[in-house]
Amino acid sequence: MHFSNLAPDHLIAVTVGEPAGIGPDICLDLVNQSWSGNLIIIGDSEVMRERANLLNKNIDFIKWSPQDNVLQRLPKNTLFIYEKKFASEVICGSPNYKNSQTLIDGLAETTKLCLNGQFQAIVTAPINKSLINDGGIDFTGHTEFLANQSNINKPVMLLAAGNFRVALVTTHIPLSKVSSSITKKLLSETITIVNRDLRKYFRINNPRILVCGLNPHAGENGLLGKEDQKIIEPVINEFQLRGYDIKGPLPADTIFLKAKQECDVIIAMYHDQGLPVLKFAGFGEAVNVTLGLPFIRTSVDHGTAFDIAGKGIASSESLISAVELAIRML
Repeated sequence: MHFSNLAPDHLIAVTVGEPAGIGPDICLDLVNQSWSGNLIIIGDSEVMRERANLLNKNIDFIKWSPQDNVLQRLPKNTLFIYEKKFASEVICGSPNYKNSQTLIDGLAETTKLCLNGQFQAIVTAPINKSLINDGGIDFTGHTEFLANQSNINKPVMLLAAGNFRVALVTTHIPLSKVSSSITKKLLSETITIVNRDLRKYFRINNPRILVCGLNPHAGENGLLGKEDQKIIEPVINEFQLRGYDIKGPLPADTIFLKAKQECDVIIAMYHDQGLPVLKFAGFGEAVNVTLGLPFIRTSVDHGTAFDIAGKGIASSESLISAVELAIRML
């Protein structure tokens, strides 16, 4: 895909993510694209060169810094990189929690560069949450971290596979806490952000929104739970009165049959209510988008895959789709 309207000063940061996983592998595939000259890889150039050699790829790196006002022309087989050296050894396929602080520091600095306008978007390769926590850092995911760094109280996680989109009211919390977390305020904030950002970034004039119920059969008129009638339905009625094209609560076991024909987005109540269906429909091509931030953030829809790192079999389709979606959102 060619993006001729991407301005030279539109810079997109791409974080390599967990260095022992497939992040370096898939980031190498961002070379020689029509938009490669607008990307700044955030990572360790030595790790990237080692991975390129392991994969028999002839790729070089030009170091970039925030003080660089004008990017030089990007030669073939080359990527720009903002150097972030890891404190401990990186062994392909072998997780090392000692590098967690470097990862988080790099992500925090990249966020600041987005907030001050140096970068227009950030695309993130996968990281391993448990590994970062093993390094003594309280971390629940990119979505929550970026929101906290940006002083945003309510981010919204949205996954998109083409025109099939699923947004979440709650994200990375235990299932036992979902019911008590679903409030009228939280649901209202989610609907507002989804509607606003679909208009702003996806250029959908009046988004058609379908909302999942929380309980089986959307509560079966209260027989299987009261949340659908007491919390979700009143909020949806309020938005309908305000002119939103929104319906629900609808049973989650059938709502996805309506996805492509009857809506622009489905709002699910919790992570594993909405994402298994979307990932089944578009795994490897889906893109994770964080709505509600003051900048654009997209990401891959998969994990670090330590078992296939450096073997030349990791697919970069989701990362490339994430970059191209960020460009379209710009």
